[in-house]
Amino acid sequence: MVKGTEFSLQGRTAIVTGGSRGIGAGIALRFAEAGADVVVVYRSSCDGANDTVRSIEALDRKAIAVQADVSIEADVERLIETSVETFGKVNVLVNNAGTYPMAALVDMTSADWDSMLGANLRSTFLCSRIVAQRMIAQGEGGAIINIGSIEAENPAPMHAHYCAAKAGVVMLTKASAGELGAHGIRVNCVSPGLIWREGIEDAWPEGVARWTAAAPLSRLGTPKDIADACLFFASDAAGWITGANLQVDGGMMTHQIF
Repeated sequence: MVKGTEFSLQGRTAIVTGGSRGIGAGIALRFAEAGADVVVVYRSSCDGANDTVRSIEALDRKAIAVQADVSIEADVERLIETSVETFGKVNVLVNNAGTYPMAALVDMTSADWDSMLGANLRSTFLCSRIVAQRMIAQGEGGAIINIGSIEAENPAPMHAHYCAAKAGVVMLTKASAGELGAHGIRVNCVSPGLIWREGIEDAWPEGVARWTAAAPLSRLGTPKDIADACLFFASDAAGWITGANLQVDGGMMTHQIF
């Protein structure tokens, strides 16, 4: 390895689910900056995905937008086939797609529960399994990065289904890492805290104020904060790290519980 290239993704192809906006778009762009070609996966925001693709192409990297509901097995299989047909291989997968609705446990329907686990946990399982099969066939190893949440370890009101799904993502990460390490596939998790998005200060001013007052680093996170952590796990700099869960939360989880 050439000195100083540990964080390069030159010559690699990355798939980023939920890549049309927010954290996913930030990850896709960061990977392109590091030299990767990127598959930007979206479920409904075609315009957002195409915007991300254009931004990547402006960096002189290649990118395509692929529509898929990654909680549906046939869609995931089509996604991976399209990615390989276009770029010839898959080296990195980021399981970022998910939903974040709120519901009180006593009011939550079975459909609410199933939808949440489908979007956040089943999708991670399906993409990981099918991409891992491809990586094993390629024989070059690879990196899978799952996007968890600090709510996997710190429950939040109205979020029993989300907390359960993200806790599942964290444990799936560890179990997958144990099984796939023999094939040179590393599996890690990035667990964000509260991330800035456009309009959040107006929509939830009290929550933003509480967060910034409590977080040791006194600010919300940004998509770039999460993207940088994902780049680390995708790169050779993390070559001896697998099964890890990195909390990227400005220090929020350092608070004493009692």
